[in-house]
Amino acid sequence: MTENILYYGDNLDILRRYLKDETIDLIYLDPPFKSNQEYNVLFEERNGTSSKAQIKAFKDTWRWDQGSAEAYQQVVESGPERVSKMMRAFRTFLGANDMMAYLAMMAPRLVELRRVLKGTGSIYLHCDQTASAHLRLLMDAIFGPDSFRNEIVWHYRRWTAAAKKFQRLHDTILFYTKTNKYIFNQLLIPYTKGSAKRKKQGVLHRFKRGEEPVLVSNRELQAEGVPENDVWQIPFVAPSAKERLGYPTQKPEALLERLIRASSNKDDTILDPFCGCGTTIAVAQRLKRRWVGIDITHLAIGLIKHRLQDAFGQNIRKTYGVVGEPVSLTDAETLAKDDRYQFQWWALGLVGARPIEQKKGADKGIDGRLYFHDEPKGGRTKQIIFSVKAGHIPSGHIRELRGVVEREKAQIGVLLCMQQPTKPMRTEASSAGFYKSPWGTKHATMQILTVEELLSGKTVDYPHSEGVNVTFNKSPKAKGEKNEHPELNYPEE
Repeated sequence: MTENILYYGDNLDILRRYLKDETIDLIYLDPPFKSNQEYNVLFEERNGTSSKAQIKAFKDTWRWDQGSAEAYQQVVESGPERVSKMMRAFRTFLGANDMMAYLAMMAPRLVELRRVLKGTGSIYLHCDQTASAHLRLLMDAIFGPDSFRNEIVWHYRRWTAAAKKFQRLHDTILFYTKTNKYIFNQLLIPYTKGSAKRKKQGVLHRFKRGEEPVLVSNRELQAEGVPENDVWQIPFVAPSAKERLGYPTQKPEALLERLIRASSNKDDTILDPFCGCGTTIAVAQRLKRRWVGIDITHLAIGLIKHRLQDAFGQNIRKTYGVVGEPVSLTDAETLAKDDRYQFQWWALGLVGARPIEQKKGADKGIDGRLYFHDEPKGGRTKQIIFSVKAGHIPSGHIRELRGVVEREKAQIGVLLCMQQPTKPMRTEASSAGFYKSPWGTKHATMQILTVEELLSGKTVDYPHSEGVNVTFNKSPKAKGEKNEHPELNYPEE
């Protein structure tokens, strides 16, 4: 495998259709936990507050229904023998409930992940207390109990609410390998200043209270630190953190960097089948690994594209491919027919706009927004209003969109549409005049772009330059592969 690839679609289907046996060196997955919550992308408004119009990223709620029953039946009948036995045991113990539906979703995906993993490869399954015990048993059935390496505890601090139980401030990461011949680069925890000074003097001791001090071995005296343990103190991605993008389950880059450095080398291939906003992908890119990401929403794919561009510059787009996005008008029509929201997210992603959730009242008629700056630092933030139409366009739609633009005090309004606009629509759009930027450039106030034009590379006409589009939270610029987290002494690569 020589190419970095983003796949849009169901990861089970993508794994079976596109990924060959034993082509992946390291897998990290952070699947939904069966937490019975709905997760929204919390876009930040220009004044720093969270947007009231949030986008539902995914619904982590599982129900035992016909689809779950069919998935269970399939893995029992055609899955590996040990997995089939474990799933039948789960069914006997749990019955036909929500947890059983979740396990029926996870089992075939984990089987496929083992298939694509190299013999020297490792897999890290990130989970919380909701399903970690069940997933540990399922992983034992798929990879074998002897392939279990660690139960890593990621401990973090965050604001919590009072409850009649101890506050939960950790997640669990299950570390398995495919065989005993796996890549592992030892990570070291640096000595404290006091220990380092005693080490230099050759008198480094370890002792417990009430016991005689014991001089550590020469081997340890020569080391740069002690081996990393299985409890990792890494801060949660705080709302004010520079790397915070607003995705609901975003994990810190320091966490992924630790996993990737420990269990892979340069040019190895990293897979994240639930890639969300792309933290695994961004870290793998910075550490000069190849990568494969899969997600089932165009919203996530769009966020990853923006993240990579912000971190690595415009030319990063030439280094990876995207599979599953529409590449023709027929593809776009199929997507619109299957899921109109996915179609909206995809179309808005092509022009660098962010979608908003449809709601009654003031925001009616707005499917997306793009914020831009064309004034000196400290100047006003300006906006473009988008309407997306996959089907028939009402004759008065441009007039209505123009009214929304005026109501929102926006600078430009854009209709993204599947069908060719009529002559009266184009006449109405041209009559709206122009937006004149402080740079002296003119841009049509009302614009119409067809899907066919978008696919050919045409985009919105507005003041363009580096950093003008400020629609999404910016990912920090990548600083290369050097150690950005000095709490560890990483091995030389």
